[in-house]
Amino acid sequence: MALFPFCKTPTGAVRVSRLHLLLYFFLLSFIIYFLHGRKANANVRSPHPYFRSMEADVGEKTDTISAKSGSLQTPWGAPLVWGDARYSVKRRTELAQREVRIGLLALAVGKYAQFVRHFISSAEEYFLPGQMVTYYVLTDNSHRFDPPMKLGSGRRLTVVSVAEFPGWDKLVYRRMTLLAETIKDQIGRDVEYIFCADIDQEFVAPVGEEILGDLVATLHPELYGKPRTAFPYETDEVSSAYVENTEGDYYFTSELYGGLVPQMYRLARGCSMLIQKDQANGVMARGREESYLNRYFITHRPSCVLSPEYSWWESGLAVEVPVKRLVSLGR
Repeated sequence: MALFPFCKTPTGAVRVSRLHLLLYFFLLSFIIYFLHGRKANANVRSPHPYFRSMEADVGEKTDTISAKSGSLQTPWGAPLVWGDARYSVKRRTELAQREVRIGLLALAVGKYAQFVRHFISSAEEYFLPGQMVTYYVLTDNSHRFDPPMKLGSGRRLTVVSVAEFPGWDKLVYRRMTLLAETIKDQIGRDVEYIFCADIDQEFVAPVGEEILGDLVATLHPELYGKPRTAFPYETDEVSSAYVENTEGDYYFTSELYGGLVPQMYRLARGCSMLIQKDQANGVMARGREESYLNRYFITHRPSCVLSPEYSWWESGLAVEVPVKRLVSLGR
């Protein structure tokens, strides 16, 4: 009882009343509560950047940079880019005075040729304004460009004729091969960076130099912020696109990706080889080309990750973003 001298009688004998017992109980409860609270705080881990960003989106206070104030980082240190973030403003400022040669490639075969003019018109307004841009359109119908489109200063269009494909399912097997061949035969001589985009999209807000990086991937708008278990990675171990349960931090869309020409050649060639291997074995990943792209990005980490602002479409699953910059029309 030495801890509680106020409980002693003048004669030194200890007489504990009901009031004293009640006081001891409350004091002991307070000590236990205090110690438990310190232990709980010590065990709290900082959440993964992927989920910290979602906390910022719903307005919770967080020390993570939000979409409106800057860019997050991936676990391997690459910037996660939002167009109005401090990182993006800094990047645009750094490259504003430098002439950068950039290519934008799209495949327009079959019914998708109808989107060509609208896609390029929107890119003329919003895609890297002020920079030198070459549009590469791989098409089986070059008549879509008659009469020729009027382009801005420093912009040009290169039409690459490809064979007609009897259906989208056949095109899936060939698109990465076509990209690799075009980079090797022509693009490598013309530009520093090349970005691949689906033709059935529209630029609706500025897309600037913040997207430039050695190897660039774009987060899937319907899977942004979802747990790893929701990602539709290939689960068939027979497929070359197979992803183990312990792999993968993000799921990327095939609507927009790019980077330096040598890096993009390696990507296209690598994915093409995986697809051809599976084709020879009668296998096709469930996510088709996108599955192979995600497999590649797990093995070869992107140096720059674009937020869903750069690939978005109307969907009940698509995350809300501060600014929609590239929107799909074909969904």
